[in-house]
Amino acid sequence: MSPTKSPWATALALTLVCACAARCDERFLLTLKGTDPSPDQTPVIATIPNSTPVGVYETSPASGEPSRAIQVFDEGGERRIALSTAKLRPGHAYPITLRPVDASGENARRGVHFRPSSKNLIVTLDGEPFTEYRVDVGNKPFLDPVIGPGGVSYTRAFPMRKVNGEDHDHPHQRSFWFTHGEVDGVDFWAETPKSGVIRELDRQIVAAGPVLGRLITHNEWIAPGGRVVCADTRTWTFLSTNETRIIDLDVTIKATSGPVVFGDTKEGSFGLRVASSMDVNRKKGGKITNAEGLVDDQAWGKPSPWVDYTGPIGDQSAGIAILNHPTSFRYPTTWHVRTYGLFAANPFGYHDFGRSERGDYTLPKGESITFRHRVILHAGPTEPKTLAREFAAYAHPPQVVVETR
Repeated sequence: MSPTKSPWATALALTLVCACAARCDERFLLTLKGTDPSPDQTPVIATIPNSTPVGVYETSPASGEPSRAIQVFDEGGERRIALSTAKLRPGHAYPITLRPVDASGENARRGVHFRPSSKNLIVTLDGEPFTEYRVDVGNKPFLDPVIGPGGVSYTRAFPMRKVNGEDHDHPHQRSFWFTHGEVDGVDFWAETPKSGVIRELDRQIVAAGPVLGRLITHNEWIAPGGRVVCADTRTWTFLSTNETRIIDLDVTIKATSGPVVFGDTKEGSFGLRVASSMDVNRKKGGKITNAEGLVDDQAWGKPSPWVDYTGPIGDQSAGIAILNHPTSFRYPTTWHVRTYGLFAANPFGYHDFGRSERGDYTLPKGESITFRHRVILHAGPTEPKTLAREFAAYAHPPQVVVETR
């Protein structure tokens, strides 16, 4: 598959025309242009004028158009709108009325919400546990557990908890994380007295509601002895979709104190440790597949826009797909994905991956690089053509144009 030639390159356009922004009930005209939406109706997020008040809305549609939830929120001083394109057909105009939703009672449970828990933050989906953002143990922020469709964790519990039947190796591989094994000569991947620490400075809940939840955190990468190596900003977006569960993670690293060298090592960078029962090595149905059709060990170290890791969890068939956005650093990334359960995207490990060129990268002082990934938790095996469509929807999302009248 060549993602840059995807039919989604001509992206959807969704036009909203506001007829009475000052009123409590706002009227819009929604027009969908382009191809069909993504298979799982991934929500659209776009910048809009500030005329629509922040809040949660529900459409009161005309012409039999189904009702849908819409979120309006502020981010970075700009107003944003989030909605699903479900049931919208290209080339059709949909007049709707936005009505504010009472956020109390059962409506308070709908979608993605955050709840403080000591130093951490619990993330719920429709009132049920989804994951927990954790900074209470280890040397880096991470998510644990990560609950997929069917209500079971798709990531390994160790070392946070000991569960019968799990592997107890590599205790630094904490469920769902971002770090690297050599940053200015400091190992942030392992957890030893000589390892660096990624320390959270602050966090902000940007949005919570029926369409999505968004969390922004700021962190410092600190070497033993207290030297600040660099800093990062992480945007965690948890999407409410039809049958899958989706987490987007964007990480922007800035060289705040001086040039920063990211070393050529396989120990990195954006990683998950899949539930041990999914491991290919167990020979119980676990399988790794990338966008080029390479499987299991063949996918290790290879560049690809996406990789899917599937296998059994209890009596369920489960899968985790990680997609690498075309605007991410060194897209398509190379993959440190192992048959023992490590699932990591690492654009720096060229030497270990058998490439002739070096993977080191020096980030000049004051400059930044960004890593963007989408994680799709799905039930059962997923056809490569379906993941290709999901990647296209991620790489070239619908475009929203808003005109206020």
